[in-house]
Amino acid sequence: MTQRLGRLDGDINGRQPKAVQVALRVLETVARMGPGVTAKDLAHELELAPATAYRIINLLVGEEYLVRLPDLAGFALGARVANLTGAQAPMLPRAAKAVLSQARNRTRCSVHLAVYPGDRIQMLDADPDNPPAPIDMYLRYPQAVALGKVMLADIEDWRKVLPGRILRPVTDATMTDAGKLEEELDRVRDEGFAMQINELINGRACLALPIRDDQGRLIGGLAASGSTVNWEIRVSELKTLLADTTDRLSPLMA
Repeated sequence: MTQRLGRLDGDINGRQPKAVQVALRVLETVARMGPGVTAKDLAHELELAPATAYRIINLLVGEEYLVRLPDLAGFALGARVANLTGAQAPMLPRAAKAVLSQARNRTRCSVHLAVYPGDRIQMLDADPDNPPAPIDMYLRYPQAVALGKVMLADIEDWRKVLPGRILRPVTDATMTDAGKLEEELDRVRDEGFAMQINELINGRACLALPIRDDQGRLIGGLAASGSTVNWEIRVSELKTLLADTTDRLSPLMA
């Protein structure tokens, strides 16, 4: 169970130091719990009165430190947080870009490269001709994404990186049972690849392989996605393609 950060509730307003403390704890908690965390989640986690939580959240949204997700299901960190940290996506070497380009030319599927800073999915090189789903969906539903399953399988306590520690559905095929997901992650660990069919977007499927350094540490994930039509027939071919590409990318990214 996540350790409480201490009770911060009280009669606060924007001029009081405690308001700043609460706001910082809210940002920290959103960063830890991930996109999709709700005001109710934050109030519970920080032991705040709902009115206090809503007041601070609204202030942070107004200042663009938090953003409301498009479907109004929760909140995520805003652009001004990235400005504070100077966060930038890592640079991909030119040789690695060439390897990705060759892989894309060899298949009719979309091929995407991701990394996992802070146990979160970050798209490092998305297929320019066939863009992936919005990154908010990857962050909110990692159990429904092949790249997300690669990440979760590498984390001892995978529940801690789920938004609100809840398996939220996005389609009828999305895994929402923790026991079934654990079985799926065991399979990913044993077989070395992750797959989803209709779990994120109906009619779409994806296969992903981990990219590891010479010490076996996870440094990225490579995915191929496409239509579910004839998907099963193409899986073997795609596994071979991705395995060859991850082997070539590993020394370039380590």
